[in-house]
Amino acid sequence: MEIPVSTQEEVVREGDLLTINMGPQHPSTHGVFRMVLTLDGETVVGCRPVMGYLHRSVEKLAEERTYLQDIIFTDRLDYLAPMTTNLPFAMATEQLGGIEVPERAEYIRVIMCELQRFASHCVAIGTFASDAGAFFTPMMYTFRERERILDVYEQACGARMTVSYIRYGGVARDLTDESVTTIRDFVAEMDRNIDEFEGMMTRNEIFRARTVGMGVLAPDTAVAYSITGPMLRASGIPYDIRRAEPYSVYDRFQFDIPTREGGDCYDRYMVRVGEMRQSKRILEQALKDLPDGPVVGKIPKVFRPAKGYSYARTESPKGEIGFYLVSEGRPEPYRFHIRAPSFINLGVLSQLVVGNKVADAVVILGSIDIVMGEVDR
Repeated sequence: MEIPVSTQEEVVREGDLLTINMGPQHPSTHGVFRMVLTLDGETVVGCRPVMGYLHRSVEKLAEERTYLQDIIFTDRLDYLAPMTTNLPFAMATEQLGGIEVPERAEYIRVIMCELQRFASHCVAIGTFASDAGAFFTPMMYTFRERERILDVYEQACGARMTVSYIRYGGVARDLTDESVTTIRDFVAEMDRNIDEFEGMMTRNEIFRARTVGMGVLAPDTAVAYSITGPMLRASGIPYDIRRAEPYSVYDRFQFDIPTREGGDCYDRYMVRVGEMRQSKRILEQALKDLPDGPVVGKIPKVFRPAKGYSYARTESPKGEIGFYLVSEGRPEPYRFHIRAPSFINLGVLSQLVVGNKVADAVVILGSIDIVMGEVDR
């Protein structure tokens, strides 16, 4: 069988097997990520993930800067969901410094993070439709709604992606009445938008043919590999940090944890759709109960937390993201460590890909929903 190979791909023949590179420039690898695939015909018999092309030494750079300056690094981890990476770092810093967050700021944090969850899942399912083959239209619809959320962020803090909005002690700025009205209008249309997405994908027989039964992740394997987020819940395990270990004011809201039993690519898509609908429920409650008051707690001008350590974790769109900080009483952290869900979730990629066709490797990788900014730290 003839396999087209570009001049940048390494090809090694060993008997009847063929080893090729998929990436790091491959458009379906969601960033500078490479899979070294060993093929028997079109069947994948070996897969070796290769990462590190986007490594920026974030953790070491953060240990040379103040806690306030370190917020910019969190924006650039999951750059498709910066609000949800701002939050756990802020929480870990607040634990170190004993900082209390005003109630209004907590509600604004939840609102921004649930908008971010919706926006991140828009990118996930839109690009996943494209990965599954000839489904470009859903991505246009999902990115349209994501743009509206980025407009809200621009109103709130002047930035669309590198927001640095959620900071220790609260948030950078209060929401204006105009911003709250814009958010309410968007939330009122969320169900209709999700129905549009599902109308193009959920019952599409081509999409189902490419995803149902593909890349099955067994529950015990998911737990063994520390998988979290939609990947874990698609395998039937209803674990969500917002419910298992409530943070901020999540314990005040009613919402369900969407799960599926099959653990395949289709189920991972369906869990994300379900989470988008639950985000709407949370947003409605948070907007209804949004209190008045300050949005920043009492923070010293020179922040030097006492010696100690802290770990804070939250439920990001991709799974558990956590920050481990160690303080030696200086303005900068002695240790700054990130528990990145994309990196952890990639650990099971080889098991999911082996045994499937080479074309299906793209679909399986797309169903994991990775961002290389937090894989390569």
